[in-house]
Amino acid sequence: MALTTIFLTTALVTAVFYDFFRQEILNELRVCAEVLEHAGIASAAAGTREEMGRAGLEQFRVSLIDGQGTVVYDNDVDIGGMENHGNRPEVSDARSRGSGQSVRRSDTLERSAFYYAVLLEDGTVLRVAKEASSIWSIFRSAFPVILLMGGAVFLVCMLLSGRATKMLVAPVEYLADHLDECGEAPVYGEMKPFVDQIRRQHEDIVKNARLRQEFTANVSHELKTPLAAISGYAELIEHRMVSGEEIPRFAGEIHRNASRLLAMINDIIRLSELDTMEADAMVFTQVPLYEMAEACVEMLRVSAGNHQVTLSMKGIPCSILGNREMVEEIVYNLCDNGIRYNVPGGKVLVTVEPEGERVCLVVEDTGIGIPKEYQERVFERFYRVDKSRSKATGGTGLGLAIVKHMAAQHHAELLLQSEPGRGTRITILFERAEISDGDSGKETSGSGKDTEVENSE
Repeated sequence: MALTTIFLTTALVTAVFYDFFRQEILNELRVCAEVLEHAGIASAAAGTREEMGRAGLEQFRVSLIDGQGTVVYDNDVDIGGMENHGNRPEVSDARSRGSGQSVRRSDTLERSAFYYAVLLEDGTVLRVAKEASSIWSIFRSAFPVILLMGGAVFLVCMLLSGRATKMLVAPVEYLADHLDECGEAPVYGEMKPFVDQIRRQHEDIVKNARLRQEFTANVSHELKTPLAAISGYAELIEHRMVSGEEIPRFAGEIHRNASRLLAMINDIIRLSELDTMEADAMVFTQVPLYEMAEACVEMLRVSAGNHQVTLSMKGIPCSILGNREMVEEIVYNLCDNGIRYNVPGGKVLVTVEPEGERVCLVVEDTGIGIPKEYQERVFERFYRVDKSRSKATGGTGLGLAIVKHMAAQHHAELLLQSEPGRGTRITILFERAEISDGDSGKETSGSGKDTEVENSE
């Protein structure tokens, strides 16, 4: 940048000073012509080279051109072979306006020159000229100084820019070598947001790497358990090591573990799809949340009966803006979780109701609850507070992870309240959809409806 600036500045200064010197030389030629005219030296057509020399005009080319354009005197060129000069621009202007000037290439000398011509009283044109090479000689003499100064400026700029660059990247280099340290990097104010962003991204990368490592280990462990059970029971039956009466029980265990394995694989595939799914690929429509939750309650009626749990629902019909398939899966997973981690005689209550600009979905149970120290981790993949109970109920440990992922893609707020021995309450606040005419009547009337599915033992 410094070198480019020096070159551009030199070119600009040269152009400016060239124009300045051009005007100065033309003024000098004009003064010289006026001096010759008023001194009477040029008026005598028989003037000699010696007379011009005594006038101190060696550095100028002086010519006298008569009315027919014939050169009658030239102090620098033999006039014998010179062509007619009547059509020269400065001569033509002098005849028409009294004086003329031009900067052009001389056909006689084959060099660029500055010309100034003035019309004398006897009709003769006095022309004074100076070679253009003289102006460039000034720049040539100044060029070594300009080159020296440019080199000095370039060297200083290079040293300063190198120092400034090191100062600029020093915090980044320090951060690169100390990313895992908790201390703050020595950084100036302007760089702090950038460094903080790098540190946050690094922490996220480390966290995601740890979660992927844990997920891989958990997948291996969780898949190995049912596979080992299936393989063990099948091997016993294959080698006829069980009696005929025990075969149905062993076959039932194989079926139960196979079903659990299939459910786990489906959940893993679903999570992988959610991880790779782009937000633009999701189709959001108006979803009737109350009707969907009501259908889910009916679907889980048998499961609730098997676990001796009462499943009920209340609320107001309203709609949300979301992906129908995902919302249905969210409701199903929350209800299924409430049933599985409940106690005999327990209850699960599903509530759907509007809350300002959002719609509130609440799934509340009276189950075993979650200790406070584990509540932040229950949405992690394969994380289960009571592993023995999870295996007994057939849970995969991925339900709440799927719920959290889908809620995040809907930009919904997910809240958890739980107390051991008293139950768990999970709340999701969805964005409310525009109310259709049918739903509007139900909501504005304020009439709700309760649906309770009770299961006798």
